[in-house]
Order: sequence, then C-alpha cells, then structure tokens
Amino acid sequence: MKKEISVEKRLKKLYPESSEYLLKKIKEKVNKFNDSIENTNSYELNENKSILITYGDSIKDESHSLNVLEKFMEEFVGDSINTVHILPFFPYSSDDGFSVVDYKKVNPDLGTWEDIKNFSKHYYLMFDAVVNHISSQSDWFKGFLRNDPKYDDYFITVDKNTDLSSVTRPRALPLLTKFDTPEGEKYVWTTFSEDQIDLNYKNPELLLDIINVLLFYVKNGASLLRLDAIGYIWKEVGTSCIHLKQTHEIIKLFKDIFDSIKGQVIIITETNVPHKENVSYFGNGEDEAQMVYNFSLPPLVLNAYQINSSKHISKWASGLEYPSDKTTFFNFLASHDGIGLMPVKGILSDVEIDNLIKKVEKNNGKVSYKTNSDGTQSPYEMNINYFDALYDERDSIKENINKFLGAYFIAFSLRGIPGIYIHSLIGSRNWAQGVKELGYNRAINREKLNYENLKKEIEKKGSFRNQIFYSMKHLLEIRKNHKAFSPKSGQEILSICDQVFAIKRFCEEETIVAIANLSKEEVTINLNEISNDNSATEIIKGKEIKNKISIEPYGYTWVKI
Repeated sequence: MKKEISVEKRLKKLYPESSEYLLKKIKEKVNKFNDSIENTNSYELNENKSILITYGDSIKDESHSLNVLEKFMEEFVGDSINTVHILPFFPYSSDDGFSVVDYKKVNPDLGTWEDIKNFSKHYYLMFDAVVNHISSQSDWFKGFLRNDPKYDDYFITVDKNTDLSSVTRPRALPLLTKFDTPEGEKYVWTTFSEDQIDLNYKNPELLLDIINVLLFYVKNGASLLRLDAIGYIWKEVGTSCIHLKQTHEIIKLFKDIFDSIKGQVIIITETNVPHKENVSYFGNGEDEAQMVYNFSLPPLVLNAYQINSSKHISKWASGLEYPSDKTTFFNFLASHDGIGLMPVKGILSDVEIDNLIKKVEKNNGKVSYKTNSDGTQSPYEMNINYFDALYDERDSIKENINKFLGAYFIAFSLRGIPGIYIHSLIGSRNWAQGVKELGYNRAINREKLNYENLKKEIEKKGSFRNQIFYSMKHLLEIRKNHKAFSPKSGQEILSICDQVFAIKRFCEEETIVAIANLSKEEVTINLNEISNDNSATEIIKGKEIKNKISIEPYGYTWVKI
C-alpha cells in the first residue's frame, strides 16, 4: 500500500490499542479494491472543471429522476459543466437526504446504482459522504436500540447530567436525545437533530465500516467525495467537539487511503465556519482535503453589491492563501443550504451582517438561528434564493439580472473551481410556498421542477430563465478554454476604484483581468490602469478594446491583455 507508513502513524495516534489490527484490515480493503477496478477516473483540478450542485430530483417527470437529470444535462448543459454533485441520493428519513437510512442503497424514487454508474460515464460525479451521523431508522441504530453487541459502541451515549456547555452547537436543538433500550433509557449524542444520530469514531469497527462505504462510493462512480459536517466527527467531553486534532487526523487517513487506490479521488470538506478554521482543512497542502468550500464568498459578494463597494471583498480576497497547487477553493454562491453568516465573522462588522439580514428579510427570505454556549441565540444562516438575496426593487429587471450574473462572474473568476446550484443555473426564484408546505426555512431554495415546463421556459427566447441560463452557460464555456482560470494559475486583486472588483488571473500563456461593476452607474476605466498596452481583447463578446473600457451598471468583463 502506497501510504502504509503514513496510515500506520495516524492509526497509532487515533487507535493505539488497535493500530496493528486496523492497518491489516485497511491494507486488505485497499488491495481488494485495486484488484477489482480496471478503469479509473482521475479528477484533475484545472480550468475545465465546474460543478453543478443539484438534488437527484430537482428536475422531475414520470421516469426515474436521475435519468431526467442526465437528460437535462445532455440536452441543455452539454460539456459547459463537466461535474455534477448529486446531493444525497440514498434512502433517508429527514433533512432532505442528510439523514441516511442505508449508505449503500439508492433511493428507489430516484433510480438505481446502474443509473448512477451510467451517469458517471458522461459526467464526473460528486457524492455526499454523510458520515458524521446516520438516521435513527438505519439498521445500525436499530441494532443499537435492541442491544445488538455489534452496534453497542457505534454511537455515543452520555450521562444526562454531564456538563456539555462547551460543545459548539450548530442548531437551536438539544444535543442529547433520549431513547429507550432493553437496558433502560440512554441519552445519545445528536448534533443536528433527534433523527440524526452521531457516529462514534472512537470505535475501530465503525471506522472500518465507514472506510468500506467510501470505497464503495468510489467503485460506483464517485470522483469527488463531499465530507458533510465533517468538523464534528470526533467528540471529547469538555471540548468544543469541533475541529479537534483527531478530526483532522481522520480526514488525513481518508486521504492516505485514497492516495493508495487506483485513480485520483478528490476530498472536499464541508465546514461552514469562520474562514480561518475552514481553511485549516487544507492541512499542509498535501495531506488533507484538496478542496474546501469557500464559505465566506456568498455573503461577501452580497455585501459588495449592497454597499456598491469592493472594500471588504478585495481585502479578503487579497489575503486568500493556497497552500499548494494540489489544493483549491470551491467557489460557490448558492447551494441547497442557506447563506452562512459564521464565515464572515471578523471580516464584516456586526452592523454589516445585520444589514445583510435586513435585506434578506425584506426580500422575503428567512433567517435560521443557532444556540450559543451561554444559552443565547445567534443568526447562522440566511435562507433565500441567491437572485432574490441580490434583488433590489429600485433596479430594472435588466440591472437585477446583470447583478446576479455579475455575482457568478466573480465566483467564476476567482482562483478555484466554480460551483453552480441548479436553481441559480436555471434562474429560479424564492419558493415561498415550499416553506409553508414543508415547514422549514431551507425549502425556499429546494423547489422540484417539472422537466417539460422547465424546458419550455428555458427555450422561450427572452424569458427570465432563458436569459439567466444561456448567459451563465456562455460564461462557463469561455472560462474552460482559458488556462488563466486554472486553479494553478496566479491571482492578484487589483485596486482600480471602490465600485469595481477586479482580479488579474495569469499564467505563462496568458493574462486576463476580470472586472465587475458593483454599482448602478456606468464605469469607465483607462486601459493603462490594467495593461501596458493601449489595446486588448474583451473575451465575452470578442471585441477589441482601445484605450478605454466602459462597463454598464452591474456589468462585468473579461479583458485579455
């Protein structure tokens, strides 16, 4: 096994009593995997990559939803996007898929493993590894409740009187949930909800089962694995139980295992926390996650358009560090979840964060809260469609569309791999009815759409969806043909004027300057402010530029110099 020495060291740190046994078992699993695999996918981080984030049934008709999604991709998206993050497609009991009943089954409403494998022949796939917790309806937890010795130590039980005040709480819900067992009442650790039971990584057998699951996903078509809520996986009473050194060691162990199998698998960590803690999951640039969600980006882009100024986003982006050319950010603006506020703590002031909340509430969005250690509550997430988060009734529809596309233009220009949520790509709006019907805030951005109706709307020339979809697609198609946008290419944040956010991307072959106008006023920039030449090429429209660049209200441009 390639990384045997490294794996052994990590196991000795985490499981000193069982390290020899675990090393033997892991080697067996890796060898068995490599013997069973012929064709492997290697996912390279380059300018060609962009990732669509979607549920398996975001677009539906009468057939298996996964087949409908693949049909939509092939008919409309083509190769402008080459990677699809299919949000949890397993049987589940709550949380729209994130309370998994069986890690190794496909929800029959969506399709089969055969559908997934076929999809992976045409697009790279990202799977969710929801491995901090499992459903209370799972066989694992049912076994625990009936005192099956195999599962006795798969979950974390705590005396109900234990002082857990130092534990970081991502939700305004109880940390412990009471369950009845043949041995009497047990209080079980439930970070996210009473239906989502935390797994006990102190148990070596649990670790082996999770490694089995991860290798199973790779064998069935996963090129990327998103480690959901991974910051919470190791618990030590008396600590915050988030970002513990053991958590990082387990992710590094997963990385060592993936480095030992055929092909290349990308680990992406989902840690919606302040920026400093978030980027710690890059490790030293070689040994942990290759990709980290750029959680500070969505609220900072909102702030930039709200105050018509690049002061905060420019300062933040200037300080972004990439520990190696093997790591990069996942630059997204919207997802199935809301817009996190914790990642801009210390970047925006409390007043500026409050102004974002007021804007979102004015535009019919919702705000979700978490419980602090002192019992108070803090806003942690704004639930709203990203177009509506940016929307201003004082602006024309053209200006609002420009603003939305400009926001994504920023995400596409920054160093990293861009992520596009399905409802951003197809120009959806707030689904207020869903919040009422389903009873939770995140439903506002999780509408399920009929394929034929969506198709008509996208194909209707000049319609809202038509304008958004084809403009977004055009930007993505341009982006993937320029090496300057590789995550390995250089980046410099330029200071032109306050109402402009400008990024220089460069490599040996070319230099491109991305300029986004954050204001309602037209902006004119002298070419000599960004180039030593008096001519350049605007690559979105393919026009030559002489001396000056004019950018319309909320407009954006890529200038090759």
